[in-house]
Amino acid sequence: MADIAVMTDESGESNPYLLGVYAPVQDEVTADELTVIGRIPTDLNGVYLRNGPNARFPVTGRYHWFDGDGMVHAVHFENGRARYRNRWVRTRAFEAESAAGRSLWTGVMENPKGNPFGNARGLPFKDTANTDVIFHRGRVLASWYLCGAPYSLDPLSLETLGVDTFLDTLNGDFMAHPKVDERTGELFWFDYGPRPPYLRYGVVGPGGSVEHCVELDLPGARLPHDMAITRDHAILMDLPLYQDLDAARQGRYKLTFDRELPARFGVLPRRGRADEIRWFEAKPCYIYHVVNAWEEGDEIILDVCRVTRPTPSTNGSPLARMISYLKLDARMYRYRFDLRTGRTSEGYVDPDHNTEFPSIDTRATGHPTRYAYNVTVADAETNLFDGLVRYDNVTGAKETYSYGPGRYGSEAPFAPRDGSTGEDDGYLVSFVTDEREGRTEVQILHAARLSEGPIARVLLPQRVPLGFHATWVRAEQLA
Repeated sequence: MADIAVMTDESGESNPYLLGVYAPVQDEVTADELTVIGRIPTDLNGVYLRNGPNARFPVTGRYHWFDGDGMVHAVHFENGRARYRNRWVRTRAFEAESAAGRSLWTGVMENPKGNPFGNARGLPFKDTANTDVIFHRGRVLASWYLCGAPYSLDPLSLETLGVDTFLDTLNGDFMAHPKVDERTGELFWFDYGPRPPYLRYGVVGPGGSVEHCVELDLPGARLPHDMAITRDHAILMDLPLYQDLDAARQGRYKLTFDRELPARFGVLPRRGRADEIRWFEAKPCYIYHVVNAWEEGDEIILDVCRVTRPTPSTNGSPLARMISYLKLDARMYRYRFDLRTGRTSEGYVDPDHNTEFPSIDTRATGHPTRYAYNVTVADAETNLFDGLVRYDNVTGAKETYSYGPGRYGSEAPFAPRDGSTGEDDGYLVSFVTDEREGRTEVQILHAARLSEGPIARVLLPQRVPLGFHATWVRAEQLA
């Protein structure tokens, strides 16, 4: 296996997303005897999984952080003990490059002409399944940010079980952040592409097959990233961010944010027809991640992390432009859609903190939630999560925790303790990497007393590169 050395782009600049806390690791490790500082709660039982990009071979051309091969890192907690393992997501592209012994794809910063294959909708980039991990019907699904095949993993061994076709009923791709209603067993998803139909929405039933799918009309190709559900509805997005078609014809990937277009939110019954969708307009923005949504009388409440500058302007090198595009600048924001009048109300929940990668008690997805747990984004050149913040929807209070200088974390899902009775009756779990020591640990914090800091720190045998999304799977789900 080739080592990933310090890489540069064509201008000779060092790429920060291949260095330090982002640098890929090559070893797949299984470790049972881990050093613990403090004491792991015996009522914390389940597995914490986090996905992320991890380049296996030296890249062809310029590297974009999103290009890295998917690698899942997991810590299994059981009766006060912890076990760590990490495994590559063995996608079709991963296996093809393994057989060749080298990189076969260029990344999104390069001309894709000559790439072996793309996704089902014709996007000619490498589906790495490196973005999110979602638990549904006994398996974990690894997803890709540009819409790809959902790869099924065993939640404990992390073995890649193959593409989940949902009993041969999935026709097309699968977006990065599907929503699971744990009360009904349903999974809600969409896919999108550069050609009509620009957006499709579907429902996987509790039996594991796609039971509902509709094509939704959009004015052109868009780049939606997330969606929401409530008890009775689904919310899809038509946001004014799209690929520049002139650049695409020249083999370049460039995004355009049109501030003259409104943000639109499509609300339809969870198994509704295409002609039942109702569009609500709001101020132009982009949204990477939804916190949650629910119904209050005739209104739908939607909480999100809202971005107003998804394409910051820079005239620097291609590498400088990539770094600028990747930098998150989001605020907690709330929409209210009045189903009776068709009116949209909107405003900030927190105009001050740059927060993203939100987490809630997943048992309440689509229902009213009191708490949200977000990462805080450091004021730095690259994306670094330097702490956590808990939002209280009832009192409006915020509680924060900082990892400390030079220490950066991951998305921290809520992990209910055994017998949990509430949204803060449990823990938050996160990988935390110290850039000075090149070492990673897992921190466990009381969800109800975040500012007190970790009650336990589990030291890991290798560094976990900074990455993307995480999930918590409860012991009862594993059973």
